[in-house]
Amino acid sequence: MPFNFDIVPDRRKPIIRGKWTSYPKDVLPMWVADADFRVAPQIQQALQEQVIHGVLGYEEPSKAFYTIVVKRLKKLYDWNVDPDWHVYTAGVNNGYNIAARILCSKEKGYLIQTPVYNEFLDTEKKTSGKQYVAPLAKKVEGNRIKYEVDFDAFERGVKKSGMFLLCHPHNPVGKIYSRAELKRMAEICIEHDVVMVSDEIHSELLLGDAKFMPLAKVSREVEKHTITLISASKAFNVPGLACAFAIIPDEGLRKKFHTVANGMSFEVSTPGLTAASVAYAGKADAWLRALRRYLTSNRDFVLKYVEKNLPEIRITKPDATYLSWLDCSALNLKPSPYEFFLKQANVALSDGAKFGKGNEQFVRLNFGTSRKLLKQGLDRMRKALK
Repeated sequence: MPFNFDIVPDRRKPIIRGKWTSYPKDVLPMWVADADFRVAPQIQQALQEQVIHGVLGYEEPSKAFYTIVVKRLKKLYDWNVDPDWHVYTAGVNNGYNIAARILCSKEKGYLIQTPVYNEFLDTEKKTSGKQYVAPLAKKVEGNRIKYEVDFDAFERGVKKSGMFLLCHPHNPVGKIYSRAELKRMAEICIEHDVVMVSDEIHSELLLGDAKFMPLAKVSREVEKHTITLISASKAFNVPGLACAFAIIPDEGLRKKFHTVANGMSFEVSTPGLTAASVAYAGKADAWLRALRRYLTSNRDFVLKYVEKNLPEIRITKPDATYLSWLDCSALNLKPSPYEFFLKQANVALSDGAKFGKGNEQFVRLNFGTSRKLLKQGLDRMRKALK
């Protein structure tokens, strides 16, 4: 079945505040991490049937549902997961904030690697955990930038933490960590009795020939010390349906997680469960493969465009996600690259300052849109710089 990602629906709804309505109409939104594409036809059909049925009550995933998830994890990663290891949660953000409540204290905080997804930084405000940072080491090769783990900084941070919060694949730099990197980080955490919480929400949005391995798959020992957070929301473009899962092999940790979650509002939505069941059962995999090809083409288009037309900007080549990370420091844009492109180009990007200290001269660009709109945004940026 052919899928046309060049056609995107109109998302400007005057009574709803979202990606396309948070800025004036003349601003092209390329910021928040959701894509402009229609969801897979199989998911649309399942949701339509549910609405026609007419009942949207409280529902929870059954063991049969978790078995579907287990089969997918086995198929994708040869990872043997027990259905009983799952705890549902309204979202991945909800999941790691619950984890922070049970793993962090005034004495032991949580460790992150910046630049990183802005919500990771907000966990400090939402929980009792003090935030520690082990910045990723930036490497420059021409107009490309790459990031590596600074293991000395990492170990210093681990010693002060009760939880290591990993973004894998990484948002915003698009990095998939190698097995060697995962193994070494895990060894340091286990040595210091630190639980690893791995946000793997982008794990199925792979670009080109990239491969992904969950952190917990490194070894059985690592698995016991890891909480893995997954959702169909990014790969299948259903982030508004509030449905995610924590995979927690350790029984004691799982019980603590469930106890804290029960003390909060952590229901999943019925449509969210429907979409997830279709996605994890593999019914929309053809759509996902086509989406990956389109996004890979978009990624490569951005790389070539920036190299040719915006030579002073350095950029990542993401392994996964639909996000590009742009270093504009050589341009010295005032008051910041985010403000400059918003006011001078009418393009709304994500402000690098929100991804951690030292990233004020960066912006994040969402290329999860049609090629036409993507080129339009880049053309606006190029003309503004002229």
